[in-house]
Amino acid sequence: MTFTSPIPIVQPDDYNQPSHPGDLLSRQQRLIYVFVLGALTALGPFTIDLYLPAFPALQVDLGVTETAIQLTLTGTVIGFAAGQLIVGPWSDRVGRRLPLIVSCLLHVAASVGAALSPDITWLTVFRLLVGFGAAAGGVVTMALVRDLFGGKPLVKMLSRLSLVNGSAPILAPLIGSQLLRITDWRGVFWVLSGYGLVVAIATVLMIVETLPKLDRQVATSSLASRFRVLFHDRIFIGAVVVGALNFTGLFAYLSTSSFLFQDVYHFTPQQYGLAFGMNSVGVVAGVQVSSWLMRTRAQPQWILAGTTVVQILAAVAIFVFDHTGAGYWGTAIPLWFLICACGFAFPAVQVLALAHHGAEAGTASSILGAANFGLAGIVGPILGTLGTTDASPMAGVMFLCACLATLSVWLVIRPRTVPPLSE
Repeated sequence: MTFTSPIPIVQPDDYNQPSHPGDLLSRQQRLIYVFVLGALTALGPFTIDLYLPAFPALQVDLGVTETAIQLTLTGTVIGFAAGQLIVGPWSDRVGRRLPLIVSCLLHVAASVGAALSPDITWLTVFRLLVGFGAAAGGVVTMALVRDLFGGKPLVKMLSRLSLVNGSAPILAPLIGSQLLRITDWRGVFWVLSGYGLVVAIATVLMIVETLPKLDRQVATSSLASRFRVLFHDRIFIGAVVVGALNFTGLFAYLSTSSFLFQDVYHFTPQQYGLAFGMNSVGVVAGVQVSSWLMRTRAQPQWILAGTTVVQILAAVAIFVFDHTGAGYWGTAIPLWFLICACGFAFPAVQVLALAHHGAEAGTASSILGAANFGLAGIVGPILGTLGTTDASPMAGVMFLCACLATLSVWLVIRPRTVPPLSE
């Protein structure tokens, strides 16, 4: 029995076809790709968020410090960063499908290793490998979408993909907290390995090659030339810097929220999962509204100019309310708006970085992802040493990241100089 892909792939010699292969897809075919690619990109958020409610239990069970537990999360994001730097350029050379399959299988094997880890050292090692395996889900998927679409159709597809992907940060901690009712932290990793296996099977059955052989032959010429093209583009550099700072501010919340909510505000794992889910709704809302604005009213650079200001104000509000004894709600309300502003920035950064780099989309995506997770991996341990006795360290990191991002928007990207998106 031969499997027939739902996606027709247009080769470069099909001169009578539309400029982007995705223009030929039917509504049903696009829907299939939204869900399959959404499941791939959701692998990363599930890898990070599913075990967050188990942090206090991990600390007690393994007899280690809070900082040591946070280092397992740092190891994951470092794996993401290193994996994307390797997998992105590799996908430009050999195509998108093979790197996706290999990375998914690595993710499954490393998740099993994490479930069987005898101590914190092995857990950290396997978490690094899990992050490495999940890297392709984000970077290659973005490159694959760029293979199929351009201009405002690219924005529309990214927004649909983000809607599927955006449910992962909401569902993951909720699922993780409920899993802790019936199993321990090891069971959470067994579930994660099962999810990775399902995604790997879906990739084998549903994903076809979107990068034509001619483009792969061109990509083999010189990795250095692709990096040279990208790093001579001021707008790309600015988008990478803003994206990395935006994600690092969000990561400050990810790495401290479990201890802040459960140890400081005395939430149960289930209550923490619900609070985390409500905050994640802010990310989804931000992504969807931002994508709608880019399709109808605003250019991505102006969205970034607005979101960075909101992040600065929200971070200041968290710090002030924390020092006036406002408690959980004094942190939760401005935190929700800050997280929503991060969601506004995600699609805008992706569009600015990829819109004019279709020929090196995999490499561009890898640099974007590696910068995000690399900077977050550096800041994570620093934040861990400050402790989580209140919300001030988290707010301080968010404030610094937002200020630097604002400078990058106005001094590097320079919104008035960015060309408009094509139709």
